[in-house]
Amino acid sequence: MISTVVAENFERWSEPLHKEFAELAHSGRAGQTLVRETGTLRVWETRLAPGERLPVHRHVLDYFWIALTDGHARQHAGDGSSREVTFVRGQTLYFPLAEGRHHLHDLKNIGEAELAFLVIEEKGPGNAPLPLD
Repeated sequence: MISTVVAENFERWSEPLHKEFAELAHSGRAGQTLVRETGTLRVWETRLAPGERLPVHRHVLDYFWIALTDGHARQHAGDGSSREVTFVRGQTLYFPLAEGRHHLHDLKNIGEAELAFLVIEEKGPGNAPLPLD
C-alpha cells in the first residue's frame, strides 16, 4: 500500500463531511456487507464503484484488510488528515488497536475501476465491539 498525505488539520474538508464525522463517530459498520459474525470475528466485504464512498466508521477492534482488487482511494481520518491510498490485489495490512484506542475514517474510490476488499475484525480482550445499527 502506498499512502500519501494530501491535507492535514481538516484542510479542504467540506461542511457536510465535518457533519458526517460528528454524526457517525461511533458507527461500527466497518464495511458495506457484514458477511459473517462469530464470537471471535466480524468479516466485512466492501465493493466500491468509481466515485462511491464508504461512510465514516470507527474501528475499535484489532483488524486487517485484504485488497481483492487493485485500486486508488481517498481517506479522511479522525485526526484531520486526508490521504490518497494505492491498493494492490492480494495486499494485506494489520491494525492492532490497544485498549481505549480507535481508528475513525471514511474511504472513497477515486480510481477508474471497482475497489474491493475484506475487513476482518478480531473480537477479544481490549475494546468491546461497537453495536451495529
